[in-house]
Amino acid sequence: MSRAIPQTPPAALTLNRSMPPLARVLFSLGFVVVRWDERRRTRLGLSRLDPHLLRDIGLTQRAAEIEASKPFWQD
Repeated sequence: MSRAIPQTPPAALTLNRSMPPLARVLFSLGFVVVRWDERRRTRLGLSRLDPHLLRDIGLTQRAAEIEASKPFWQD
């Protein structure tokens, strides 16, 4: 399955090295939480798709089940 979640933030969201260290840490943590939530919602939606819709996107029922069963923190 292709990845729907970018592994790096867009250029506009990259950490500014002139930011205070605590702000960089909090920003990074917030970005991780957003990615986790996106994975959770995407996998929940995937688990609810009908078989004919899964075929339309090139997935088998089993592949969708495997992806949907992954915990949100797992890539």
